[in-house]
Amino acid sequence: MTLFHFFNCAILTFGPHAVYYSATPLSEYDTLRTCVKAAVVYLATALVKLVCLATFLQVSETEVFDPYQEALKAMIGFIDVAGLYYALTQLTHRNISQNHKFQSVGLGWAFADSVLHRLAPLWVGARGLEFTWDYVLQGLEANANLVFTISLAALGSLMWLRKNKPKTLIPLIYICAVIISTMPSITSYLRRVMGWHFPKIVGFELITSLVMAFISCQLFILCQRPSL
Repeated sequence: MTLFHFFNCAILTFGPHAVYYSATPLSEYDTLRTCVKAAVVYLATALVKLVCLATFLQVSETEVFDPYQEALKAMIGFIDVAGLYYALTQLTHRNISQNHKFQSVGLGWAFADSVLHRLAPLWVGARGLEFTWDYVLQGLEANANLVFTISLAALGSLMWLRKNKPKTLIPLIYICAVIISTMPSITSYLRRVMGWHFPKIVGFELITSLVMAFISCQLFILCQRPSL
């Protein structure tokens, strides 16, 4: 029963990444190498973030929301944006379109994040004798993170790779990118100040990720139109 629960949670956590790759044209254009490169960049970025968090943030023994610490954490979180910028603009990619490029980079980035942050807790906790919904919720959270990451990669491709985008859409592109980048601080506020529990936060992340994905998709479509 414990291994069955573990495999179910593992499929829920990592399965959507494989499904996304195989169900989209990414598999047809052999973008796996781009996904792996993006995952390596993510690991390097995570190491830099870890050093910055350990250097500049104070360890708090309470769950009190500290605006200064959260603002500092949000600023450090923008290292992810710098990493995505490098993955989208500096890595050598095969002859793939901008559409496939941001999807493969976002997919590799999200998969590496799930492996780094969720594989070990899943292996240790989901095999326990007592059933808990926490690891199911973590799997759903990983799905929301996948949508957030691909949406941020799409917005990044518009910011850094698309030159002739409509000027009226530029502020909205940057606003959406900031919202996604600061999502950890937003959820921390909801948990510590508003008193939201983990299931409610995961539900909020799932709904918000779908909304941001829809907006990012519409922005990408509008920026592709020659008339605009």
